[in-house]
Amino acid sequence: MEAAIDIASWACLMAGSFFCLVGGIGINRLPDFYTRGHAAGVTDTLGAMLVLLGLMLQSGLSLNLFKLLMILAFMLITSPTSSHALAKAAWSNGLRPWMPDGADSPDSDGGAA
Repeated sequence: MEAAIDIASWACLMAGSFFCLVGGIGINRLPDFYTRGHAAGVTDTLGAMLVLLGLMLQSGLSLNLFKLLMILAFMLITSPTSSHALAKAAWSNGLRPWMPDGADSPDSDGGAA
């Protein structure tokens, strides 16, 4: 039973590390603020959740498990909220998404004449 918990824990830790790494690459490679914010927000939440889950499996029933659960709850509430607040503040200050050449802007009426 202990070997199964160790395997599940390491799988969660590796998957969480992978998502965090992909998010870091996405932040560097994506073209504008909104896509970078999406990469950071999603991978931060998913990667941190998997890493914390792996740590919870390793800690067993102890005070550390309760602390990790509180960190997870805090992360699940604050990460999406802060991503939304940053995107809304950027939009309110006039920052518009990057559009490829020839594409309609997000403020247009969809090409109606």
